Amino acid sequence: MIKVSDIAKKKVVELMQDDGFNPENDFVRVGVKSGGCSGLSYDLNFDKEKAEGDQVFEDNGIKIIVDKKSFLYLVGTTLEYSGGLNGTGFVFNNPNAQRTCGCGESFSL
Repeated sequence: MIKVSDIAKKKVVELMQDDGFNPENDFVRVGVKSGGCSGLSYDLNFDKEKAEGDQVFEDNGIKIIVDKKSFLYLVGTTLEYSGGLNGTGFVFNNPNAQRTCGCGESFSL
């Protein structure tokens, strides 16, 4: 399960609408790929369809899809949004990450 904070929900809805997606029907696709300072990096996109093998979650009114490979890395993660002085953007609070880089966009297990 992936959770979505209230602030992240507000920003996701705003960005989905700006990009022509419908937050009530379309998905936020969250994944993990190789790369980044710490070895793995997060991938966040909008999607209108789920693929075979995708895990589907809904939290705080946001529909999330995760591919089977990424699911194991993301269990228990909370998607948050930061607009502070240290940068603006989505932040992944991942209890599975043993180390994260300074920018918060990559991690290792």
